[in-house]
Amino acid sequence: MGVQVRPSWVDDTMFPFESRFTEIDGHALHYIDEGDGPVLLFLHGNPTWSFLYRDVISSLKDEFRCIALDYPGMGLSAAAPGYGCLPEDHTLVVAAFIEKLKLREVTLVAHDWGGPIGMSVAEQNPARFNGLVVANTGAWPAEGLGVHIFSRLLGGPLGRLLIRQFNLFVNVMIPAGHRLRKLTAEEMAHYRKALDSPARRHSSAILPRRITASRDFLADVEAGLPRLASLPALIIWGDADVAFGSDQRRRWEETFVDSETVIIQGAGHFVQSDAPDQFAAAIRSWHRRAVADNVAR
Repeated sequence: MGVQVRPSWVDDTMFPFESRFTEIDGHALHYIDEGDGPVLLFLHGNPTWSFLYRDVISSLKDEFRCIALDYPGMGLSAAAPGYGCLPEDHTLVVAAFIEKLKLREVTLVAHDWGGPIGMSVAEQNPARFNGLVVANTGAWPAEGLGVHIFSRLLGGPLGRLLIRQFNLFVNVMIPAGHRLRKLTAEEMAHYRKALDSPARRHSSAILPRRITASRDFLADVEAGLPRLASLPALIIWGDADVAFGSDQRRRWEETFVDSETVIIQGAGHFVQSDAPDQFAAAIRSWHRRAVADNVAR
């Protein structure tokens, strides 16, 4: 794998964490591991990386052990040659990462593609998890004509070309997913530089098509949700998200009998970046009440 070095373009004031690297199945996997206490494992989606959670982690690391990784080929992680970058592939990597770090009593914090990826991992080994936080995500096959058009258009030849050549997902989707605030030029640079070449954008270009093409995987994840239904769950929802609306939120509420919902008014898809203080406060309050007390019993 060779020695991995944090790129010089990562601003230490904007991302004030130690970058760690570990080898998983030939990948050079980047992650951060900050603080002590109950474990929070943060999983991102497309086209983001652990940078998405920086403000939330800064707020919580004095009370929790906050771990956030980048999937191979995304963020600061390098993928092994031939890696498919499918959500099914990312699931295997996350499971191996949890095993390698010997993580137990984990509270999963999942967003976007991190939802089905994280749920799949938890379903395979539920004994490692003690709580679930889901934010603007799903864990079932995509439904609706609009979603299928989006998946085929952005995941088709033209969409993949636009993503690979012009970083379309970063330049359009990330600003559109923030409704309460506008990202600074420096923040946008950290998303652009993480995917600074057509080769680096391979995973970002692959995932839109998988919204519909990974139907079997998503159906398996949905079928396994009852294995997690007894875990305490927190649903944090930005209600101005054009991708994941109230129907998806209600499905989570119906899935988890022991759940609480915090709706962040006006927040977009990237709710943890759009409203980090509210996001962190929701986790802090809920975890103390629903997870820590449950463990104590």
